Amino acid sequence: MKTTQVLERLERAWNDFEESYARLSDTELTTPGVTGAWSVRDIIAHVTWWEEEALKHLPLIRDGGRPPRYSVRYGGIDAFNALMTEQRRDLSLADVLRRHGEVHERLIAYVRAAPEELFAGETRFRRRLRLDTYSHYPIHAKAIRAWRRSADGCA
Repeated sequence: MKTTQVLERLERAWNDFEESYARLSDTELTTPGVTGAWSVRDIIAHVTWWEEEALKHLPLIRDGGRPPRYSVRYGGIDAFNALMTEQRRDLSLADVLRRHGEVHERLIAYVRAAPEELFAGETRFRRRLRLDTYSHYPIHAKAIRAWRRSADGCA
């Protein structure tokens, strides 16, 4: 796989995620219950912190290192997500959306600048990028769409 192919996958998945909540009002974006207690705003914050994790760990992986395991550092991924949810609970919708765009732009710039060989085959680098981004976004886009179609959600 080439860098351009990875970027295309990222862009398609990102655009689909963004479209999943397009045209929702601020009230709809902050209504809990989309996924558990999370609102769309919370899901956007969640996607953003996983992109931040990618930006933190991809350079380490690129240099041959291994990021610490979430099970060891936080007690698991669910515990990490709970911690991050609590840390970002008081961010305004505007701050979440601003950070979301900024982090994504940084991630795209980083991927664009990465050496081509990091994308050849299922490298640790590409696997981490995939898990934190283009295979992650669709999970949440699907949940948002299901919520929007539900009786409790929005059209």
